[in-house]
Amino acid sequence: MIISPDKKDFSAVLNVVGRLCLGLSISMLIPIVVAIIFHERSPFYDFLIGFLATAIVGLLLLLLFPLRQQITWQHTFFIVSLGWLGASALGAIPLYLSPHWGSYLDAWFEAMSGFATTGLILVQDLDHLSFAHNIWRHLTMFIGGQGIILATISVLWKTQSASIGLYIGEGRQEKIYPNIIATARFIWKVSFLYLGIGVATFCIILFHKGLTLSKAIIHAFCLFMAAFDTGGFAPQAQNIGYYHSSFLEAATMIFMILGAINFNLHFWLWYKNRKELLKNFEIRIFLFTLFSLSALLFLTLSGGAQGSLFRGGFYQLVSAHTGCGFTNLTQMELNGFRPASLILIIIAMGIGGAVCSTTGGIKLQRLGFVVKAVVGEVQRTLMPFKAVYKQTYHHLQDIVIEEKFIKQAFIIIALYSCTY
Repeated sequence: MIISPDKKDFSAVLNVVGRLCLGLSISMLIPIVVAIIFHERSPFYDFLIGFLATAIVGLLLLLLFPLRQQITWQHTFFIVSLGWLGASALGAIPLYLSPHWGSYLDAWFEAMSGFATTGLILVQDLDHLSFAHNIWRHLTMFIGGQGIILATISVLWKTQSASIGLYIGEGRQEKIYPNIIATARFIWKVSFLYLGIGVATFCIILFHKGLTLSKAIIHAFCLFMAAFDTGGFAPQAQNIGYYHSSFLEAATMIFMILGAINFNLHFWLWYKNRKELLKNFEIRIFLFTLFSLSALLFLTLSGGAQGSLFRGGFYQLVSAHTGCGFTNLTQMELNGFRPASLILIIIAMGIGGAVCSTTGGIKLQRLGFVVKAVVGEVQRTLMPFKAVYKQTYHHLQDIVIEEKFIKQAFIIIALYSCTY
């Protein structure tokens, strides 16, 4: 296809993108229902227009471009690229119709930030944004955190061979089940289970802090989606600092860490061996880097304010390490951070979480491979000439580290560093 694509190739790609658009239009029904419940008239029409536009685009793509051939690996990379661009472009429509975004480009930027779980925002006057728009901003993170294409595989796809390409094309490496569709559905199953637990937990905390029940429920949904999918959006401009709650900070940290854990590890903790949590290679690296950076952060804070700033600093570090971006600091508190403190937080962001999680960054596994490669080379020079040396790591089982793993880790870290 790459050498000489024909009409059937274009038709196959656009047909799957059409399915994705239909799935996205269905998700817009959620903010429509929220707008009806809270009597938000203008947001209701914003999302009704967005729903109709997205559904029409999806139906037109399905009708005009029928699927007449099997999806190949080459197709999947075009599908993933067009899918993400199309989803963010269409997801921006209801945001653009709101007066809280200055232009369509601003709205598109925010929609892409949500789907990519980046957390950068251009919304104006966030404190007075409607519940419907706030839910949609956070719902984009919930969809994007698990994967836009993953949602399409789960609901609208039945062909195993094409699913593998779509799954890997979205940047995922590990399968939980031999069947990719079953893997995709398990990831959503985990996400919805944690959604119920997280919303209930956050709602109790927020209601106890004085929010009305309806507002507590909406904020709980938003905060869970931003925490578990490590996106960092928040319903209020002051972010987590708005709530002044140490219990909420602790709860969000737990769900940020859960979002940073490999979904394969979630499967083992549920169905196989809970001791894997303490033995897992990535978890050990995460704990080591988190506590090492925390100790260094404490030393870099302003001498007289170390105690008062460390609580906030540790929260920023967990938020950065998981790629979330929540903050509980005011501008005045942020001024107590020296440049070295901010550099440590940036390093934590660069490392990120586990592979096959909702996080970004270099990923813990690759960092571990590089460390083991360096240690291994030192050990080889100290061992007898004829000695056979093999390095292993534990991820669900003991695995020998092959040279290709180390090579891939070095290449990705090098490219990531150049991008930085």
